[in-house]
Amino acid sequence: MSLDHKIRLIAGSFILLSLAIGWWVTPWAFLFTAFVGVNLIQSSFTRWCLMEDILKATGIHERE
Repeated sequence: MSLDHKIRLIAGSFILLSLAIGWWVTPWAFLFTAFVGVNLIQSSFTRWCLMEDILKATGIHERE
């Protein structure tokens, strides 16, 4: 799986999870949904993604 696909999978999972927590547990979880969205927008402009750095640093994604 490519790095882009991993990032999209993680971002989508974070959004769905935080929406579920916001609906059933606490509305404060919607702030995490907004945080993920803002990070996606900023990465489209700056071409820098924190999750990309995290995946590379932890070794979850190794260069192919």
